[in-house]
This record gives sequence, C-alpha cells and structure tokens, in this order.
Amino acid sequence: MQGTQRMLRSLKDLFDSFSRPASLSANAQQHTLQLATAVLLVEVMRADPDIGPAEQQAVMTTLREKFVLADDELARLMDLAGEAAKTNYDYHRFTTRLNDHFTHAQKIQVVENMWQVAYADAHLDAHENHLISKVAGLLHVTHGEYIGAKMRAKEATGPT
Repeated sequence: MQGTQRMLRSLKDLFDSFSRPASLSANAQQHTLQLATAVLLVEVMRADPDIGPAEQQAVMTTLREKFVLADDELARLMDLAGEAAKTNYDYHRFTTRLNDHFTHAQKIQVVENMWQVAYADAHLDAHENHLISKVAGLLHVTHGEYIGAKMRAKEATGPT
C-alpha cells in the first residue's frame, strides 16, 4: 500500500511539474524530461494489443542508453511511466516539455526510438503508427524527418 501511495504522490508531483516548469530545479527538470520520454515510449508499447517482451526490452534499452540510468532508476522510471500512461489523456503536456528542452535532433531521435519500440516485436500495429505520427506532429518533426526516423528504426531492427 505504501508503495502505491508513493507512486501516486510521484505522479501528482509529475503532473504538477508540467504546469509550473519554470520553478523546477535542474535535477527535477531532467527527471521530468526522462518521464515525458518514457511515457511516450510506453504509450507506443501499449498501443499494440499484444505487448511482448521485445517491446518492453526496447523501451528499457532506449531509456537506459538515452539517460544513463542505473537499474533501480530505470525500474522506477518504468513504473512511473506505466502509471502515467494509464491516466494519460493528452500527449501535449509531455511533448511540450520535450519541445521546450530538447533540440530538434533530439526530438527526431525520440520519434526514431518510438519506431524502434513499435518494430521490436516484428509487427507494426495501426495504433502504433497513428500514435507515432501524432506525437511527431506535436514535436514539430517534419514528414520527411518522420519517414527517415521510421526507415532507420526499421533497418536497425531488421526485416519485419
């Protein structure tokens, strides 16, 4: 019970941080960026009705590499992202943080990472495709950059 309360408190703190970004410390801003990225990757995983271990591993590998996280930090981030994804009704709050703090190249990389998660199970679901397209638009990634990210991710994951 205490773990659930701690997670809910963390989620409340996260959502509060999206409404008052200027008041966050550099460490809190980094945590918010990590969580925003994680939520988007988890959303791609959840868009496929058949979530498999390959997609989960792709999310964890991407987050570990992008943010250089220890195992306990990664586990906590995955828990928070999973809970946030369940209560998510709007991607705008997550993409706004990324737009404010990521370079354009980093935003393209997020889209490519989303494609890697989608392709991880060798099956591209229509819901995954729609979600990534929507997020790419919110991140101001051009159609050409979106297609380039998709092709690089497909090539990196092998034939589907």
